[in-house]
Amino acid sequence: MNAKTLLPPLLLCAACMTQRPPPQPALPTITPPAVSAPITILPAPIDEVGPLLAYHQSLRKMTQGELLKELSGLSLQQKTPKNLLQSGMVLALTRSPADLARAQAQFDAVATSSEADATPFKSLAQMLSSYCAEQRRLYDHVDKLNTQLKDGQRKNEQLNDMLEALK
Repeated sequence: MNAKTLLPPLLLCAACMTQRPPPQPALPTITPPAVSAPITILPAPIDEVGPLLAYHQSLRKMTQGELLKELSGLSLQQKTPKNLLQSGMVLALTRSPADLARAQAQFDAVATSSEADATPFKSLAQMLSSYCAEQRRLYDHVDKLNTQLKDGQRKNEQLNDMLEALK
């Protein structure tokens, strides 16, 4: 190939390489909205229910004597929502229907309290109160069944006595 035939394509390629691409249109600038006050990051709330659940687990391992001793220690402390929940937990575990009613009353007091200290405990108190109500219902049902059993046993003894008399 000769130089005359190569020169025009080379010049054309060189011309293409030296041209600049067309300028891009300028993007509009967006200004952030003005913030009137600095943003403050609140610390995460302290979990106050978790330690109470752990306390309940430790109560479940105690004997009746230890539970009564714990209850007497709690009764000497100031009546705060947390203290009411703790003593209610102890009362609920003594397995006495009267204590169960007292425990439910304490849970209800925390659940319906308007104190700011009671706010983190309200849902736990409501749950424990419903647990106590269900437990009381079961105790009543057991008492009813025991009464029916005693009546059945008494009737059985009467029938056995009648059978023996007929022999």
